[in-house]
Amino acid sequence: MPRVFKAIDIAKEEKEVMRDYLDRHMPHLFCPDEVKKGDKFTVKVKMGNEYPHPDDADHFISLIQLWNRETLLAECRYTSGAFGHKPSHSEVDFYLTAPDVSMNLSAMSVCTKHGLWQSEDKPVKVI
Repeated sequence: MPRVFKAIDIAKEEKEVMRDYLDRHMPHLFCPDEVKKGDKFTVKVKMGNEYPHPDDADHFISLIQLWNRETLLAECRYTSGAFGHKPSHSEVDFYLTAPDVSMNLSAMSVCTKHGLWQSEDKPVKVI
């Protein structure tokens, strides 16, 4: 089982020192806090807020996944050069239909050089 990196695993003091490293590797979820059962909605997963991630031959984001608790909902794969070999904020929009029960979404990403990273959980209430 690979090691999964999360922001909560790193001490507050270290977070500030490692801010750019963490930011460029951490997936961030953007979606509504509340959705109606059966309605379609968008979940955006973006890599980093401030610092772009490299897109080199041996160092790039190769995978972004969307999870609801332990269930894989969707994934997107990238190859080296997908962003013109220039640093960028990899992002993908996933389109879902709200189920019968509330969700607890998270995203995972794989950096070919620095491993597996997991976002903070994002609760989504289904009404």
